[in-house]
Amino acid sequence: MTTRPNILLIVSDDHGYADRSAAGTPGVQTPVLDRLAAEGATCTDAYVTAPICSPSRAGLITGQYQQRWGGLWFDSAHIGTEQTLAERLRDASYTTGYFGKVHYGYETVADRGAPPHHGFDESFYGLAGQSMGRLHYLHHTADAVTEYGDAAEAMGVQPFWSGEEPAEFDGFTTDQIADRAADFIRRNAGEQPFLAMVAFNAVHNFCWQLPEDELAARGLEGHADWHPGAAEYLDWYDGAISPNLPDGRAFYLAQLDLMDRAIGRLLDTLDATGTASDTIVVYLTDNGGSQCNYGDNGELRGTKYTLWEGGIRVPFLVRWPGIAAPGSTVTDPVSALDLAATFAAAAGADDTGCDGQDLRPILEADAPSDAVRELHWDCGWQWAVRRGDWKLLSVRGDDPTAGYVQDVEHTFTGDGLILTDLSGDPGERDNLAERRPRLVEQLTRAHARWRAEVGLPADVDPAVQPTVDAAG
Repeated sequence: MTTRPNILLIVSDDHGYADRSAAGTPGVQTPVLDRLAAEGATCTDAYVTAPICSPSRAGLITGQYQQRWGGLWFDSAHIGTEQTLAERLRDASYTTGYFGKVHYGYETVADRGAPPHHGFDESFYGLAGQSMGRLHYLHHTADAVTEYGDAAEAMGVQPFWSGEEPAEFDGFTTDQIADRAADFIRRNAGEQPFLAMVAFNAVHNFCWQLPEDELAARGLEGHADWHPGAAEYLDWYDGAISPNLPDGRAFYLAQLDLMDRAIGRLLDTLDATGTASDTIVVYLTDNGGSQCNYGDNGELRGTKYTLWEGGIRVPFLVRWPGIAAPGSTVTDPVSALDLAATFAAAAGADDTGCDGQDLRPILEADAPSDAVRELHWDCGWQWAVRRGDWKLLSVRGDDPTAGYVQDVEHTFTGDGLILTDLSGDPGERDNLAERRPRLVEQLTRAHARWRAEVGLPADVDPAVQPTVDAAG
């Protein structure tokens, strides 16, 4: 690749770490993602900056730790005023397009969180922050809002937006997103380089919202959306997520299969337009697999909402012709933070202020680096630091948010200080905190320094002491 590359960045939602057929997980069919891996690199130790979507997406789009502007959890997530990767590339004469889910907080079409206001020339998107973080898989019209009434917000049936104009449709949301992105690629192929960011709602719950023909083909019965007159929302919700939803895993796998096919159409479009050899394709998801939607994180402990590996380590595939060797594996820790820096370097754009690193040297080397990387996470009530293979996790298990996550989302956050060696224990089962107190102190101090650097109070909670959790 000698020209400035096009970029196709694909972000899914709540995709479990082990849910690729290449990983050998039973029942999973992802031949297109497997094709991406075969034609490029699989990053085994890839992370996002938060275990939930809003702050994670903010870190990805800016290439900076979202804690720099206070993004810790849903209630504080937004994208700040820092330059986004789209703005960096647009300034370098790229044509930019955004297609799919937007969720950087509760934004309106007039706010910076809307794609037209942070660097995208063209956009087709749903503002999930206005619908409890989700988009309906089938309906997005004003009539649907009227029909659903008080349930419209929870079910996410609001119209999409095209730029700053409403864009109504009835039809499978995954296909609508892919079709708009494919059209953008066709229209811009061969002109100036493009960035196409495609953010699927799949495989976020509620995965039973499938086309009727798909339900029939898979022998599945649909599940009713919430109706306020039938039950209180949280009672209904508890029956609509793991472990209480009949066929929950089958619904999830169906959505994953259909998203994989949609990604295949995007790759076919690159082939048909002759741009595949000049395009970087990256696939990742926004946080770890969710207990709610029956995602499978394999040997990794924990899920979405937690800072266990299962909440922050994600599938991460890079097809970069001439740079990433086909079928290669990258075992160095990498981060969604790295995308802005990587794309800026490839485009000859400004990467000032990025907290990530250019991934090209790692991808080209096709061998582990000798460098020791340090990555940080902080949600206020839980924080973690990874340095090399060591990871220190600190959780205030008595915090109300931890209680909510355990009671409503059915996932265990942990409690106290947990130190693990990920090289031999990626499942974080053996808590070494009491056996390595000096290392605990070193990593705690490192995290305090990082907090000061990003503008958070420098002192981490001194009340959290090393303890042996249930798995220790």
